[in-house]
Amino acid sequence: MQEYLAEAYRIAYYQPDDPYISTSALAEAKGVSAPAVTRMVQRLKEAGYLEHEPYRGIYLTPKGEREALANIRRHRLVEVFLVDVMRFGWHEVHDEADRLGEVVSDRIVERMEKMAKHPRRCPHGEPIPSANGVMPRVVDTPLNAVAVGTRWTVSRANTHDADKLAYLGELGLRPGTTFTLVSRAPFNGPIHLDVDGVDRVIGHELAGVLRVCDPAQFELSYETA
Repeated sequence: MQEYLAEAYRIAYYQPDDPYISTSALAEAKGVSAPAVTRMVQRLKEAGYLEHEPYRGIYLTPKGEREALANIRRHRLVEVFLVDVMRFGWHEVHDEADRLGEVVSDRIVERMEKMAKHPRRCPHGEPIPSANGVMPRVVDTPLNAVAVGTRWTVSRANTHDADKLAYLGELGLRPGTTFTLVSRAPFNGPIHLDVDGVDRVIGHELAGVLRVCDPAQFELSYETA
């Protein structure tokens, strides 16, 4: 139930003008069947975590948002701890954080946060809610849709695919990396980047996985969320 709430919140977070979430979008994000989502939505509705409006979709109640944010915070802090403190690769930690997140206490999560130096993004660039439930706002754009000749910072990687993350890591394209978009070949051709003086080439489709932002927007603030 916590995982469904967290995924529903994540979908709604990146469509700020529309609080409604379709059950089909939730099924796709979770990789489950439509009937499975329907059953879970009914359980969550009965528990007071969400509401369902016919022909519009579902939306989280305040109770559902609180539970979702707590789950997201725990998961992303565990990911940071695994990468920054235990030195796992960023491509190795998503599933491990899911498993650990089910058993670690709030006290342990607080210690993890302190040891990781109070991060505001997970290793994949996703924002981490504050302890009192404030989610920073992220503003970014797919790499394959931004202007050539401009300086950009990698904001986040919108994938859990371990092979893609490992390859992006080899290219040095992790959240926080600043680069210049040198050129983009026509007809969805390859994209050339200058990363600290090193020429990097990335395909159009993979570039769509990376979200980028103005360098000044990478550092997130809870005050302006």
